[in-house]
Amino acid sequence: MTIVRLGYVAMSMELKNASPSQTMTFTQFQKIEDREAAIRKLERIALSNLHNTLRLLKHNAASAIRFYRLTSRLIPLANHEELLDWNYIKPLKETLREIGDFAKKHQIRVDFHPDHFVLINSKQKHILKNSISTLKLHYLLLKAMGIDPTHRCVMHVGGNYKDTEMSLERFVDNWMRVPKQIQNTIMLENDDTSFTLEDTLYLCEKLDIPLVFDYHHHLAHHQDANWENNWNRVVQTWIHSPLPIKMHISSPKSEEAFRHHSDYIDVDMFFKFLKGIKGSVSQIDCMVEAKRKDEALFKLMDEVKSRKDIEMIDGSSFLLK
Repeated sequence: MTIVRLGYVAMSMELKNASPSQTMTFTQFQKIEDREAAIRKLERIALSNLHNTLRLLKHNAASAIRFYRLTSRLIPLANHEELLDWNYIKPLKETLREIGDFAKKHQIRVDFHPDHFVLINSKQKHILKNSISTLKLHYLLLKAMGIDPTHRCVMHVGGNYKDTEMSLERFVDNWMRVPKQIQNTIMLENDDTSFTLEDTLYLCEKLDIPLVFDYHHHLAHHQDANWENNWNRVVQTWIHSPLPIKMHISSPKSEEAFRHHSDYIDVDMFFKFLKGIKGSVSQIDCMVEAKRKDEALFKLMDEVKSRKDIEMIDGSSFLLK
């Protein structure tokens, strides 16, 4: 039997005025004549984002949601080249620790998904440098929360540059420039246009990185349609991880816009996947990537409840019989 646990991404559709991604552009920053006053404003925005994150975690705990993706936009301009002297962690340390303590107390698995501009396999040194800097930001946030950073950042392989093999090998070469503690935070995800499940498995097996299987991406872009043939290989990439195996679930918006995410999850599509992996792992954490966020999770759970092939555990978890 396999425990299935659902999570959602960053924003709540039910909790009002709780955005954890409020921002400030560098243009807006520059318009404030007093630089120290501008930095204090950045810190107030970041603190508001963190307070809203804590509200979201409390909302999750009340709904028995034990899996949540933190936004990567908690601290505006944290890595901007004109603000490298700003110690953004120091004024936020107490609130970051409060978030971490709450997540641990309520056994909520949290992680990040850095933005698409994080490219380990970039041909350009400055992009690689900026990518490592962004990953370091995520590492420092997790450390400040008191959360073990191991396998907490999922990312795509990067750019294809019209040469899959060379792009994969460049990832391997550039990986050696990533500090070990940052390497340990990383999980890799197959994508829907550039790198298939097989491509991503090549890197994960070579570099000992867990693979986050995105079922929707695989259906949109694959060489071998039978993903089940590679499932045991996916599971094996997690053998050194302290966390349960993770996957992403989303549904196509339409046949014409197949790659775009729908507002909700197609329960039949989801269970077609679950039937294929039942019994292969003791637990799988499934990140719902749907436009309606937690509302999509609740709708999916309402549909799951009526099935005879599951046993409910709590508001976001069930057992596959």
